[in-house]
Amino acid sequence: MSDALPPHAIRDIVVVGGGTAGWMAATALSTLLPRGTRITLIESDEIGIVGVGEATIPPLRAFNRMVGIDEDDFLRATQGTFKLGIEFVDWGGVGRRYFHPFGPHGQDLRGVNFHQLYLASAERRALPPIDGWSMSAAAAAKGRFARPTADSRLPFSQLDYAFHFDAGLYARFLRRIAEERGVVRREGKITGWDQNGETGHITSVTLADGSIVAGELFIDCSGFRGLLIEQALGSGYEEWTRWLPCNRAVAVPCELAGEPDPFTRSTARAAGWQWRIPLQHRMGNGIVYSSAHMDADDAAALLLGNLDGKPLGEPRQLSFTTGRRKLAWNANVVALGLSSGFLEPLESTSIHLIQSGIQKLLALFPDSRFDPLERGEYNRQMREVFEDVRDFIILHYKASRRDDSDFWRRCRDMAVPDSLASRLALWAGKGRLFREGRELFGTPSWVAVLLGQGLPPAALEPIATVPEPAWVDDVLAKMHASYVHFADHMPTHCDFIRANCDAAAVGSAAR
Repeated sequence: MSDALPPHAIRDIVVVGGGTAGWMAATALSTLLPRGTRITLIESDEIGIVGVGEATIPPLRAFNRMVGIDEDDFLRATQGTFKLGIEFVDWGGVGRRYFHPFGPHGQDLRGVNFHQLYLASAERRALPPIDGWSMSAAAAAKGRFARPTADSRLPFSQLDYAFHFDAGLYARFLRRIAEERGVVRREGKITGWDQNGETGHITSVTLADGSIVAGELFIDCSGFRGLLIEQALGSGYEEWTRWLPCNRAVAVPCELAGEPDPFTRSTARAAGWQWRIPLQHRMGNGIVYSSAHMDADDAAALLLGNLDGKPLGEPRQLSFTTGRRKLAWNANVVALGLSSGFLEPLESTSIHLIQSGIQKLLALFPDSRFDPLERGEYNRQMREVFEDVRDFIILHYKASRRDDSDFWRRCRDMAVPDSLASRLALWAGKGRLFREGRELFGTPSWVAVLLGQGLPPAALEPIATVPEPAWVDDVLAKMHASYVHFADHMPTHCDFIRANCDAAAVGSAAR
């Protein structure tokens, strides 16, 4: 009951907008906030949902556990498949490919990072790419999947994974859960809002039918327009187009041409890149591109000419401006999803940024007094999250060795943020990468891109040459063989889905 809440507790939360961001927020808040907190979600069937990505990264598993979602139920409901990493094609140069796996490369030995040992061994003999020392990459290469074991002595314990799924079905799945937990959905288009004359806080929103929905805390999930965070509060937007020049996308699903792979594929094109995301019932496809280097018709034609199966609709064009909202939390409004900013889905981070915003809001959840220190700390942390992801995405463009178009020459020659420039300089000297533990992408991810795109360091750390070379070479050979062995004994990706989370088995209406 509401009277059980402590003094100053927030009793009424309004989520503005549905889609993935809105229903993730509603599900988490209705699950984790004290009983008696009232949550209303407003969405309009007239307003389309923007969704350029259906791929995720491993932290989503933690979100699902946090809100009590059974993984197999979730995958059946969303036509989902498993994802072990991303295959990058033609990024380092036309004809080159590499794999960015989830989980580590090998094991550190005697205090030396594995990638340093790998580079030292590679100076003495020809070695396969470093992803040959990844359990996730070894399984992906053979089209296999199984959930990892907890036994840390086995290479199988190093496997890490995420998902591909239909974002529309995910929102529908979360809506059912949220409504079961007390969230009230209001259908309608917001036409106005009222603000407190002294504090500037939003006090209510008005719907097209004239009804008024009041609240104390508003979660803005209204998409690029930022209905409350920007139109009402003028929070400002920091553009990053000078580093990330792509500003358009065209998307279309197609039929599956075979069994779905347990990985996403990103293929570099002349003025951007193409995604390929396999689900149980279809393939998701799209091209992210720069309108300064390619027009919409050419992008659509390029996409349709590079599908694995028959298209299941007309190509849909999207436009965006990369960057972030200067204030993700302003007054009593917190922006999530596209309302808070946009980074192209090159590393499948869109849904993670929503998740991160929700988790940080819960950790700094306000009361009705809205302490400015809590708001400031939230904004600081979200700025760091966005900038960290931004730098990792810029890395892919800056590290490309392509020289076959104006777009790629521009990316190669551009100045990058100081935060990325310093990391690149440390790597170029002796292969050093310092990650502090709070960043989303750890050392293995940076190593995968830097080595995958052909940027080895000039030298190695001195301690990398201390272990006996013959011993290092022998250990690396045994590690490599063990990953191959364990991958060979895993079920195929499709067999695992059929046995555990086949959407067809429950007669999914999404087919």
